[in-house]
Amino acid sequence: MINIAERHQFILNKIQLENNLDVQSLCKELNVSSVTIRKDLKLLEDKNLLYRTHGGATLKNPYTADKPVNEKEHLQAAEKMKIGLLAASLIEIDDSIIIASGTSVLALARCIVPKGNLTVITSALNVALELVLKNNVEVIQLGGVLRKSSSSVTGPYPQNVLSEVFCSKLFLGVDGVDLEFGLTTTNASEALLNRQMIDASQKIIVLADSTKFGKRGFGRICGVDQIDHIITDQGITQQTIKALEGLGIKVSII
Repeated sequence: MINIAERHQFILNKIQLENNLDVQSLCKELNVSSVTIRKDLKLLEDKNLLYRTHGGATLKNPYTADKPVNEKEHLQAAEKMKIGLLAASLIEIDDSIIIASGTSVLALARCIVPKGNLTVITSALNVALELVLKNNVEVIQLGGVLRKSSSSVTGPYPQNVLSEVFCSKLFLGVDGVDLEFGLTTTNASEALLNRQMIDASQKIIVLADSTKFGKRGFGRICGVDQIDHIITDQGITQQTIKALEGLGIKVSII
């Protein structure tokens, strides 16, 4: 059996070649337990040599940083528009929905063609400004402190509105989707508001391009098991799809 230094060197050599590692594969290759491998990965992460992920490790930093909304809007723009188009098709006649904040849900707002009368509650100023131009859409803009980086409100003020309503769907944008840690955003106050939106909604639909998977933001919104449907693009891995579907979550890929 090889010693710990040799194991660590093997892991580092392998991750340089493959970028991502799987705990179970390392167990087989090194003939050690998963407990041993997880300890190895933690020690290597503590030395800033890799980042641990759900079931493995990666060279890419999984932690998200807060970026201005006008900068994020240009990232994965084509994928976000396709995600928004599919999400818009889920809106029903005379529906009442909640749209959270983010560039993926902004793409949704741009794709909406109302069927009958549509009521939308939103925390995002840019979403509200997009929808106010559309016929047969009643927009309820939540009040609060406006975050310049996301064009979204935070704070205690929206609680009164959300505690008095119940909508058929919440369309939720996130900064990170981690199978272990859950859904996250870069701001704790925004995460709290998102949880209140979840409580006011029958169905939770997450719009997230594939770059969001395996990432963690500062503010935890909820566990992955609390959502009903994820719409994403073809960059998502089959392993992640299988894990999500195993939790009973519908996965739609554009």
